[in-house]
Amino acid sequence: AILAQDIVLKSAEGVDLGLLSLFFICAFIMAFQQIGEQFVQHYYGLFDSNRAGLAPLYGEQSMLTFEGEQFQGAQAITQKLASLPFQKVVHQIVKCDCHPNPSEDGVIIFVTGNLLVDDNQNPLKFGQVFYLKRNASSYYCQNDMFRLNIG
Repeated sequence: AILAQDIVLKSAEGVDLGLLSLFFICAFIMAFQQIGEQFVQHYYGLFDSNRAGLAPLYGEQSMLTFEGEQFQGAQAITQKLASLPFQKVVHQIVKCDCHPNPSEDGVIIFVTGNLLVDDNQNPLKFGQVFYLKRNASSYYCQNDMFRLNIG
């Protein structure tokens, strides 16, 4: 059995970080799935109802790659998403996989799903990757990559 006193956590420089740091790292690792899933629900809820409302989820250094085209900054990203040529959209999430990035306190999210666009009943398959980065008290989307799975 491994006891708490047997665990010594060290930084990259070899400094003993102690058990309190271990507690915070374990808490983050246990929470990353919940953080990722809550972000995805919020993101697609906004996307489906008010794409302009996505702006606060991005920062000025954030980057979106949408079908191979790149956009940087919250304003450019939101402008692209708001200009997509459909009136109604519904995202159906099939899978949401999340990984922690403890070195930056970030979360990597990979989503696969279906898009129902306008009145078309034939769903489009999509894949999307988000990287959530922590700022002072919350997370924002640093990186966003979207592709339709056509072929």
